[in-house]
Amino acid sequence: MIKVASYCRVSTERDDQANSFESQQRYFKEYISLQPDWELCQVYADEGITGTSTRKRTAFNRMIADARLGKFQLILTKEVSRFSRNILDTIAYTRELSALGVGILFMNDGISTLEPDAELRLSIMGSLAQEESRKTSARVKWGQTRRMEQGVVFGRSLLGYDVKNGRMTINPQGAELVRLIFHKYGVEKKGTTVIARELREAGFKTCRGNARWSNSHIIKILKNEKYVGDLVQKKTYTPDYLSHAKKYNHGEEAQVVIPNHHEGIISRELWDAVQRELNRRSPRGEPGAGHSNRYVFSGRIQCGECGASFVSRKRSRKDGTFYRRWSCYTAVSEGKAGCPIGKSLREETAMDLLRQSVASLGLDRTLLPQTLTRLVLEALQTEDDSRRPEALEGEMERIRQKKADVLDAFFSQQITREEMRLVSQKYDRELERLQTQLEAAQTTANADYHKKEFQEALSARIAALFKGETASESFYKHILDHITVHKNRTAEVRLSLLPHKWVYALGDQIDPAVPISVNSPLASAYGME
Repeated sequence: MIKVASYCRVSTERDDQANSFESQQRYFKEYISLQPDWELCQVYADEGITGTSTRKRTAFNRMIADARLGKFQLILTKEVSRFSRNILDTIAYTRELSALGVGILFMNDGISTLEPDAELRLSIMGSLAQEESRKTSARVKWGQTRRMEQGVVFGRSLLGYDVKNGRMTINPQGAELVRLIFHKYGVEKKGTTVIARELREAGFKTCRGNARWSNSHIIKILKNEKYVGDLVQKKTYTPDYLSHAKKYNHGEEAQVVIPNHHEGIISRELWDAVQRELNRRSPRGEPGAGHSNRYVFSGRIQCGECGASFVSRKRSRKDGTFYRRWSCYTAVSEGKAGCPIGKSLREETAMDLLRQSVASLGLDRTLLPQTLTRLVLEALQTEDDSRRPEALEGEMERIRQKKADVLDAFFSQQITREEMRLVSQKYDRELERLQTQLEAAQTTANADYHKKEFQEALSARIAALFKGETASESFYKHILDHITVHKNRTAEVRLSLLPHKWVYALGDQIDPAVPISVNSPLASAYGME
């Protein structure tokens, strides 16, 4: 008797597909029962799973594992596209199964891997299936973008809004909490860590019912344009239709932006005030660099007892001046019951530890600034290349190709005449913008960084950093990996990409340098509170 398995799959969960799914299983069982020399081993079935990747197909992967255990000698499946729409997966698995003595019969395609020409025919059918998957993905992507431009909301509900059938409606209870968060930050000028702690203490829940608020959660709410009534979609995109992996959209694809799309929860004035405050607290006012990354040591001082990050607190001295100290987040929020370290590190102390660690590297202070200057200038040149005439002309050509694709979609009746007109107008506006940039690029003189004076000033600035004559928060942010503060009054400093660590004794007073670690070329005692 030949033990036979079958595999079936549908890629959606619509009712008609579900019926097809059940009928496929029933058909295979009946077909195998009618063959006198065959014995049904198992029907493997995946429902609502894409065919371009086998990674998430549980039943498929279980079938391959059972084949390796020799549980059957033949697999029946409806067609190549049901088995896999990825040609590489199709060939790889059929070869492996053939080596195991397991054949595959693709019934609708009339292909059996037991035949000599099976791989050639399979490659052709697999390529067609993969191309059809690519076209389907492109059509779906096109349709989703058009619906986004029409104002249809893709995504799930969030704090303050319920999303259903592509429409957003205000959730009154959640909206009150959103207003509270924006008021605390924009009006009361509280930090995100403080706001998160107050929400936890008050027992408020997130949209998912979680009571563990964090400062990153607060920042995400404060930056969400939906709360002022605007809609931005396609913040992520899928570059590969085979893997379906999503990536953050940093300009690779055009986002869909619709101002005043729905009823806002907060006023435009408060929104603008909060965005200004976020930018003010961010390094150099950079958008996207949140409050959690405001300081050199944000997220870079760790507790050696509980592993939590240290958070900053501003304190005043008797003379009216201010200083900043860093304390274990768990100890601040939960007290000694949460973490027993009970110590805080003054910011000037942490900065001195970092400077001494950098100074002890023994770097060539002549050659290194020269090398870094060259690398910086090369990076600036590369950045400038994206606005060169050749790059702009290439971008314009891609837009023209997109316009041609719009016409193809219209003539193949995939979109209406009105949709074609709207999208074509959008691309025309984009071409006008690029043409303006191209004309400016063709007439603009070389940037300042091409001049000798700029290069000399840059080299001097970098040299001063390594000599300790000047300070740069940006420089220290990139060179510091982390500082770990331990209960035994020691601190370990680790720099990015370096295997060494510097261990310092932390005392109540600044004492003379004392070496306390073989990995530390320099160690000294500094004040702890």
